[in-house]
Amino acid sequence: MLTKVARALLSSATLGVLVAAPARAQGYPFSQRGSVTQMVAFTEISVTYGRPVARGRALFGALVPWDSVWHPGADSATRITFTHDVLLEGKPLRAGEYSLWLIPRATKPWTLIVSRAAHVFHKPYPGERFDVVRLDVTPEQVSPVESLAIYFPEVLRDEAVMRLHWGTTALALHIKAPFKPT
Repeated sequence: MLTKVARALLSSATLGVLVAAPARAQGYPFSQRGSVTQMVAFTEISVTYGRPVARGRALFGALVPWDSVWHPGADSATRITFTHDVLLEGKPLRAGEYSLWLIPRATKPWTLIVSRAAHVFHKPYPGERFDVVRLDVTPEQVSPVESLAIYFPEVLRDEAVMRLHWGTTALALHIKAPFKPT
């Protein structure tokens, strides 16, 4: 005969197994989380993002439609943090945490949107009222990568290039970090 405490513990344990079972059955996530941190002079730049996988799919103009706002990543919106003010493609951007969004286009430069709505899911786009910077960036055709990658292929003194790369398409973003400690 079980005591009240034993019945409660057994009931809790059974409930825990039932709740946890679907999570184990689900398997691994389709898109893994990734992050990159880069010092540029005295400014730390950190990016956290979901890494969608191409898996043989047509990407831009298909999975990611032309002329629609898309966030470069999966699940939670891609976040970027700057510890000091920077220039992004020559436009000033204050220190802080932001989310990144893109409008891919078939024949024109793409629009990069930096939004102050940093902690949001990848859908829906939080809206223009949160935009801090919008700028045009011309995509490049490059060697393919299966999973979305964000990295810094060039870092020199107070300047860097941050590249967003998925499939055979990449965007190079030029960042200048002029902060000097006093």
